[in-house]
Amino acid sequence: MAKEGPNWDGLLKWSLSHADGTKPSRKLSEEDRKWFTEAMHSQTVDVVQRLKEITLVMQTPQEVLDAQEVTPQEIEGMLNELQEHVESIDMDLHSIGGLVPLLGYLKNSNANIRAKAADVVSTMVENNPRSQELVMEANGFMSLFLNFISDIDMHSRTQALGAISSLIRHNKVGISGFKLANGYLALRDALESESVRFQRKALHLLLYLLQENDSDCDIAIKLGFPRLLINLVSSIDADIREASLRGLLDLTKHRKCLACGSTPEKDEKLRQILEDRIKGINVMSQEDHEAAQEEKQLLDSLWIRFFN
Repeated sequence: MAKEGPNWDGLLKWSLSHADGTKPSRKLSEEDRKWFTEAMHSQTVDVVQRLKEITLVMQTPQEVLDAQEVTPQEIEGMLNELQEHVESIDMDLHSIGGLVPLLGYLKNSNANIRAKAADVVSTMVENNPRSQELVMEANGFMSLFLNFISDIDMHSRTQALGAISSLIRHNKVGISGFKLANGYLALRDALESESVRFQRKALHLLLYLLQENDSDCDIAIKLGFPRLLINLVSSIDADIREASLRGLLDLTKHRKCLACGSTPEKDEKLRQILEDRIKGINVMSQEDHEAAQEEKQLLDSLWIRFFN
C-alpha cells in the first residue's frame, strides 16, 4: 500500500555538496534556487497528499477493507508510515479528517493495530499543545485509558500508557482527567505487573506527576506506593531500580519515614534492601561500578534520609 516517497537521498546529497562546512556557503544561482524551491515544494505536496490518502483508508469501513482483502499487517504498515510523517512535518491531522478515524483504531479488534494507533497518537501529541487539545476534545484520552487498564494484550496496554504519558505532559486538562479516572490506582496496578516495559512506563509517568505537584505525594502514599517502590528497588532492571529510588526520594521529601505510613518492619526491610544493593555495587568490576554510579548516589541519598 505504501507509495514511493520523494527523493530524500538526492536532496540530502545536494544540500551537503553546497554546505559541507569546509568552505563559505556560496550564493545560490537563480537556477539552483528554483531547483531547490521546486524540490522542497514537491516533498511537501507528496507528504500532504499521502496523509490524505492514508486518511481515506482510515475512514473506509472495515467490511470494505475486508472485501478488498486489505490485511491487518498492511494497516499496521500504513500506520507506521503515518507515524513517520506526523513526526517529520507539522501537520494538523484533524484538519484533513484523520484524527477521529485514527482514534477509532484504538478500538480495533487487532491488538497490533491498537498498539500502533497509540504509538501514532503519542508521536502526534508529544510537546504539541494543539494536538493534545484536539485529542482530548475527541475523547482520545478515554480510549487510551481504557486500553491502558483493560486491554487483553500487554503490548497494547503498554503503548496506550506511553501515549497517555505524552498526552497529559504539560497539559493541565489531561492531568486532571487522569486523576479523575483514578489514574494513580491504574499506575499502582501497572507497577504490580510482571512486564518490565509496562513497569518502566508507569514509573516514568509517576515521577513526572509527583514532580509536577508535590501534594500528589500524599495521594501516592495513601495508595501504598512506598511499599511497591521498595520492592522494585530490587528489580533486575537498572532503569526500574533507579526510577524506584527517585520515587521514594520524592515521596519522602519533607516527610520522615513515619509520616509515610512506615513501620519498624518496613523500615528494616528497606534497610536490608538498600544494604544489599550498596554491597552489590561495591563488589562490581570497575566498569560496572562506574555505570552504576547514579544508582549508588540515589541509594546513598535514601539511606541518609531514612537512617541517618
